Amino acid sequence: MPKPEKRDDYLRRLIASEDETRAEFPVPPYPGNSTDGTEPRVQNHLPRQVDETDMDATRVVPAAYNPVSRPVTQPPSMKEKIDIASYLKDIRVNWGCLLRSIILLIFGFVLLALVGGSYALYQYNAIASTLPDVADLQARASQFETTRILDSEGHILYEILDPNAGRRTYKTLDNISPYLLAATIATEDKEFYNHPGFDAVALARALWQNYTSGEIVSGASTITQQLARMLLLSQEERFEQSYRRKAREIILAAEITRKYSKDEILELYLNEVNYGNLSYGIQAAAETYFDTTADNLTLGQATFLAGLPQSPSIHDIHTNPEGTIYRHRDVIFLTYLLSEEKGCIAVSNSDERICVGALEAAQAAEEIENYAFTPPNISIRYPHWVNYIRGILEEKYDAQTIYRSGFTVHTTLDPNLQDVAQQMVSNQVASLADRNVQNGALVAINPNSGEILAMVGSPDFYNANIAGQVNMATSSTRQPGSSIKPITYLAAFEKGWTPATLIWDVPSEFPPSGDPNDPREPYIPVNYDEKHHGPVTLRVALANSFNIPAVKALDFVGIHDNPETEEKEGMIAMAERLGITTLTRDDYGLALTLGGGEVNLLEMTGAFAVMANEGVRIPPVGITKILDHNGELIYEYTPPQGEQVLRPEHAYLISSILSDNVARTWMFGPNSYLHLPFPAAAKTGTSNDFRDSWTMGYTSDIAVGVWVGNADYTPMNGVNSSSGAAPIWSQFMQAAAPIRAGGSPGDFPRPDGIINKVICSISGTEPSNSCKSGKQTEIFAADQPPLPPGMDLWRGTTLDTWTRLEASDACDEFTEELKVMRVEDAWARKWLSTKSGKNWLESHDFPKEVSFAPNRECNENDPYPDLRFTNLKEGDKITENDYEIFGIITVSDNFGKWTLDFGKGAEPSDWKILVENSNTQYEKAEKLAEWDVEGFDGIYTLRLTLRGDKGNAIAERIIHVKMDLPIPTPTPTFTPTSTATLLPTATATSTSLPPTETALPTNTPLPTETFTPNPVPSDTPTPATTVP
Repeated sequence: MPKPEKRDDYLRRLIASEDETRAEFPVPPYPGNSTDGTEPRVQNHLPRQVDETDMDATRVVPAAYNPVSRPVTQPPSMKEKIDIASYLKDIRVNWGCLLRSIILLIFGFVLLALVGGSYALYQYNAIASTLPDVADLQARASQFETTRILDSEGHILYEILDPNAGRRTYKTLDNISPYLLAATIATEDKEFYNHPGFDAVALARALWQNYTSGEIVSGASTITQQLARMLLLSQEERFEQSYRRKAREIILAAEITRKYSKDEILELYLNEVNYGNLSYGIQAAAETYFDTTADNLTLGQATFLAGLPQSPSIHDIHTNPEGTIYRHRDVIFLTYLLSEEKGCIAVSNSDERICVGALEAAQAAEEIENYAFTPPNISIRYPHWVNYIRGILEEKYDAQTIYRSGFTVHTTLDPNLQDVAQQMVSNQVASLADRNVQNGALVAINPNSGEILAMVGSPDFYNANIAGQVNMATSSTRQPGSSIKPITYLAAFEKGWTPATLIWDVPSEFPPSGDPNDPREPYIPVNYDEKHHGPVTLRVALANSFNIPAVKALDFVGIHDNPETEEKEGMIAMAERLGITTLTRDDYGLALTLGGGEVNLLEMTGAFAVMANEGVRIPPVGITKILDHNGELIYEYTPPQGEQVLRPEHAYLISSILSDNVARTWMFGPNSYLHLPFPAAAKTGTSNDFRDSWTMGYTSDIAVGVWVGNADYTPMNGVNSSSGAAPIWSQFMQAAAPIRAGGSPGDFPRPDGIINKVICSISGTEPSNSCKSGKQTEIFAADQPPLPPGMDLWRGTTLDTWTRLEASDACDEFTEELKVMRVEDAWARKWLSTKSGKNWLESHDFPKEVSFAPNRECNENDPYPDLRFTNLKEGDKITENDYEIFGIITVSDNFGKWTLDFGKGAEPSDWKILVENSNTQYEKAEKLAEWDVEGFDGIYTLRLTLRGDKGNAIAERIIHVKMDLPIPTPTPTFTPTSTATLLPTATATSTSLPPTETALPTNTPLPTETFTPNPVPSDTPTPATTVP
């Protein structure tokens, strides 16, 4: 039972929709037993509080008190007088035309009204002539046909017997509490005493609402119309939704009002209406719910009962306490509102008007919320199923006529499977009683037809201590734990992921909402075993139910739909496509994929049935056929073609993963409850603090969902999915699946669009030459193959050293060849630098220190340095001792410092600095340094290095030069001689030269008769011999 609220807060929460409460169809169910997943309505209909200083009031400024100044007008000139006279003449002419037009228009309206009135009168008489006589209204009130609900084999599950044969006492108005009259009128028909049987204003409003919404959302039926429909219309017509039926109903209501007093109409209504739990009439209801009489009902009791007739099976305090309390609050508010509007409510059986103020309303709510209702002692076979069917009937047909119409309702329930399921749930819950386990539920569905084969709502419907009457199979307030993960991965398949997609199961942090701008503390998911498993494929991650990869998958696909895309996407959109309607909040975070939302077992089982049915959704169905008391067919279910909401390939991939016992052995072991003697997909889930234990699974012929927990949300003592729900699921599947398959269940049908590919086991890509840890075969959708070998985890690459991206034609000047790991996940890179990460690297034959492959190639838009020597190029010769080096050193972004150094040889081991850590940028050729190369010989290497201001950006320009310096000439020394005597010789002797690498000039002719070139190559040419 919900906790009482403060009175003012409670009244602010009240919600009322007059049109809903007066509609001819039931209002939607309330939170706690919602069938459409809507959230509780938050209400605030009380008059707003007005401050002592009303800031919204009209304000008068001082200027308002000043005398009004008017401009001085000049008398009109003669010309103006003539113009005015002409204008007035035209006005007289125009007024004449206007008057004639008005007369013609009035005449047209009168004529149209006469024609319309005549036609309406004709239609009224035509319809009225076919209507039953309202004079025998009392006699019709006693007519009742037994309604029966059957299982799929035709066995009677429930009979709604004639209330005249049971507890039913007719009460006149003077023996009924005035509070009940006031509450009933406020809820159903606030103008009851004033209209002629129908409310024209409400009808007009309902017509407009139905027109604008495109469907029937309001019927605006008065109490008299409801009575006419309940007692005078035929069975077929009661459930017809047409304007003709509404017109007949209105005419009947007008005739009833003309022949019966308002007191007679209201008295008959209150004694005929069904208040639920086999309570027909207000006296039976007073006894059933409050053990009192109709005349002693309090305001709280009266408002409670007044809210039941619209949907007595939905607003059942025993099976849907929270929703029924919300309905009661609505009725209290409507009563309070009418009391305020009318200055208290006048009722015919009391001389004093009924006044309901805020205090009285709060006290009435508190009375019911604290009242201990006693469950009725009604014996029904499969009571949760019967109540579920009754709820469907009340949504489909008028709640006040279906139980007196003699329906025979055929349902889909398989009694054999139902008995097995009920026994298994009861036994498992009993075996866990010492671990604070009190409740459990099971749903089984035929995925090919949508038929619900079994529904267990609790171990014991009649056990109030465990809230046994609450149907936990349809309760939309339970967290599914990890059992919802397949929905996330299905959405990931649609965005390009495959069973071989690599996901890093490492310590990771996320913005809680998935929005990078979320300012809150980061969300840090933890695996069930509190360990991290490194890189795993999607198959391994899902099969073993790892949490961190699942959160990364949801971060990839998104929680909500992106309105800018044509197709609905995100996890919630996928859940909705599969039939889950309860994920309606807008504040979900990334924990949604771990069970952070609320679902119900029936819809979850329906979602897994879609996976079992190759991606085709057929909504769950419980009723196959309805016959009237004469055996005439009222309704028959025809299985629809179904909607292809998943690609068959994606449904097959999920089925393959969830049925892969080898893949899930890591966490579940080889012989878990999920491993059956035949192919079966399964997924478990456990919510926080062990409040919910789930196991969902299927074959091609049956989908089964099991929940174990406590209806009051108290935690179980360490009962997870494997020890709570899984044993029930395993036992039931082994009993039911062979029956549904007609033998041993076969494998899941393989679509044509599925292919096999060999992948590298550790990376999930097609194997490269660097593939480590072996290879394996994986399945893929044909248009979503594995990544190519070039995307393997460990591979060689050409890296641009400045951008640290893959080199490309746009940036190929500063590169290096190296082995890298393709790791795009920033948290994985961080983990690989930790002790755990290095241990993983070593255990998989990787170096402990690794470089990471960039995420993309560099392009022309990336800032790139211009780094070059402008007066030197590779292989140049240097011929001067003091050589000036010119160059350009510039980059548009991330300029840091540059260094210029040199070394001897082509691959120096020792470098000498010319310029060190300069931060000067040269955008055009400038002198960088002066290089003293005196005494240098041979090959030298020049290196110009630019480092970025941030990151590890580096660019190097290296050239090799050859020293070709001039030979130094020594100063000659002269020795004096007395006489110089020239002697003739046969051979000329050249002047000797010091040894040098400088070539001897050859442009000076020598005195020889014959020139003979020296045939021996030498750095220093040898003089030729001259012959005289």
